Amino acid sequence: MSVLAELIALFAPPGCAACGRALTATAERLCVHCARALPWLGACCPRCALPLHPGRRCPAARAAFPRAWAPLAYESVARDLVRGLKIRGSPTVADVMAAHIAANLPLELRAPDAALVPVPAQRSRRRARGFDPARLLTAALARRLDRPLADCLMRTDRSRRQSASTRRERRAPGRLQLRVRGSPPPHVLLIDDVHTTGATFDACARTLAAHGVTVVAAVSYARTL
Repeated sequence: MSVLAELIALFAPPGCAACGRALTATAERLCVHCARALPWLGACCPRCALPLHPGRRCPAARAAFPRAWAPLAYESVARDLVRGLKIRGSPTVADVMAAHIAANLPLELRAPDAALVPVPAQRSRRRARGFDPARLLTAALARRLDRPLADCLMRTDRSRRQSASTRRERRAPGRLQLRVRGSPPPHVLLIDDVHTTGATFDACARTLAAHGVTVVAAVSYARTL
């Protein structure tokens, strides 16, 4: 740790990445309360990443991505971390989330030749924030997995943000307009902070597939239930 970092830690002790409570050690990222409250997911459908749903049709049965996975449910502490990433663009929060993904990523999704592709944000939203949450998360995950990051997708639409759209609007054909730039890698893991309806992942996977890319999986930090 640098002298400057030590001084900052001394006079402004780091807080929990989720709730902001003071931490007892500088190496910690979450307080004990938040660490214990993480809503880990158990057995889930390999297609849609939702808890197993026998007797019901998988909502991702026609999706362009063959596999989806997330370590946590989008609630409680996981929701707080996602909001911290989206609102503050905190590198610490991005690294905490990346650590949870990397530590639990299924073996079949650890293909050594798969590059990580962030689900892109709209240019206007990225400019207003000053950062792209999914890219911050992907960059942190790429470092932990020692995989290349490929910024090969761009959004060109001006649709409303997902949180302000209905499920029908999110799934409307043509709502998301995407473009591939450069030469995309042949195999990719699509990375986003939250998997909601799967419409964004599906649009990204279809766009990449049209350019000859094999999408290995849609990986997110949290899955809405």
